[in-house]
Amino acid sequence: MNGQVVRRLLLGLAPWVGAILLWYGVRWSGFVNASLIPAPHQVAAKFYELLTRENLLLDIYVSSRRVLLGVILGILAAVPVGFLLGWYRPARTFADPMINFFRALPPIALIPLVIVYFGVDELAKLVILFYAAFFSGVIVMYEGVSQITPLYIRVAKTLGANEFEIFRKVIIPLTVPHILTALRVALGVAWATLVASELIAAQRGLGAMIQNASTYFLLDVIYVGIICIGVIALIMDLILRKISARLLVWQERAIS
Repeated sequence: MNGQVVRRLLLGLAPWVGAILLWYGVRWSGFVNASLIPAPHQVAAKFYELLTRENLLLDIYVSSRRVLLGVILGILAAVPVGFLLGWYRPARTFADPMINFFRALPPIALIPLVIVYFGVDELAKLVILFYAAFFSGVIVMYEGVSQITPLYIRVAKTLGANEFEIFRKVIIPLTVPHILTALRVALGVAWATLVASELIAAQRGLGAMIQNASTYFLLDVIYVGIICIGVIALIMDLILRKISARLLVWQERAIS
């Protein structure tokens, strides 16, 4: 058992070690100006400096709060809409073109309109993140729900279940995996949209830190911000995967 744990740990660390070695290799290769690529140890030193002398923790908190709030509100709206579109074909036929139209619009393109209608305060940033989370969540939900096999419903009816029991004991459990998948996808999209949302007169946040650093060509700070976004998004995704594993034990047993 210990051997398996060590092996999994080594397999998990191997890509990161390889990425760091590649990072050093590109910097030392001479193909790129070394001044344009801060070394990993320089980025680590800058991270420690920002963590101890600046307000990096505050930036992390502000950005995480914005992303979580935008994703929660977006998924709360996306789940019923996605379920409706996936379960009722006429609704899907009616709304599908519009959903795909807005889904294709990059959130950064909407920033001028968001500023006009919502100003430059926190609400504007939340609207951008809500937009990104909502449409990605809707797509995942209705694609998943539309592929639910009607066999389970027919079996439940054969066993004498009424409509409410079918909804509570069959449809909802079959929908939970799609809700969790929509949440994971929306979370990833929201983090990818964070920098765009914090273009709107943000004073704090990782996106604002990256934007300010780019103004003064502080490449090590930009690297710190990018890595922080990736690490936090990874941690949140791992937490969601653990939650999904606990909630979907029945599905894993069925698969195994």
